Amino acid sequence: MDYLLSFIDIVLHLDKHLALLVQQYGQWIYAILFAIIFSETGFVVTPFLPGDSLIFVAGALAALGGMDIGILLAVLSAAAILGNMVNYQIGRFLGPKVFHWEQSRFFNKAALDKTHAFYEKHGGKTLVISRFLPLFRTFAPFVAGIGAMGYARFTFFNLIGALAWVGSLTLAGYWFGNLPWIQQNLTLVIVAIIVISLLPVVYGWWQHRQAGGQA
Repeated sequence: MDYLLSFIDIVLHLDKHLALLVQQYGQWIYAILFAIIFSETGFVVTPFLPGDSLIFVAGALAALGGMDIGILLAVLSAAAILGNMVNYQIGRFLGPKVFHWEQSRFFNKAALDKTHAFYEKHGGKTLVISRFLPLFRTFAPFVAGIGAMGYARFTFFNLIGALAWVGSLTLAGYWFGNLPWIQQNLTLVIVAIIVISLLPVVYGWWQHRQAGGQA
């Protein structure tokens, strides 16, 4: 319980925690950010790591001079691209048998099934759209690997999705994150980013419930 509360505190006060990390680790902050974004996008067991809000806050701190915006964009983009590539390869290696895995503390089978249905409907565009959707973002490249999407096609959509996701959120933080009102209400902004990014997931769950009720 204490671990959960600490994690929630870190997510809701990313600005303070990330600013402290910048002060403590200097240039190593790029490696830390790379590891977090790479893990969130690269492994199906770590979808809980902060993604959208972390990138936004990092951009805001870059505007204050804590980090170089060019290096930050390059590092986060590389992490997002390489994370998806690793996830894709893991999916190809494991294959369709993962759909028979049981739900566990570390593996969200429901999220896998929903992402697979989303992938069946939208195809390669899933890799772009899902970048802005928690859980889907982590499972989309995994599902693409399971479905044996061609590597060239996967790479194309992976690049577009990663650059759009990292670029938009980093620059949004860089340009708007330090406006007085946002600075004074940054915790609310972080909560809003999390809520907005989760809305499509909640809507999909609601639709699924409605369809089940009608059946």
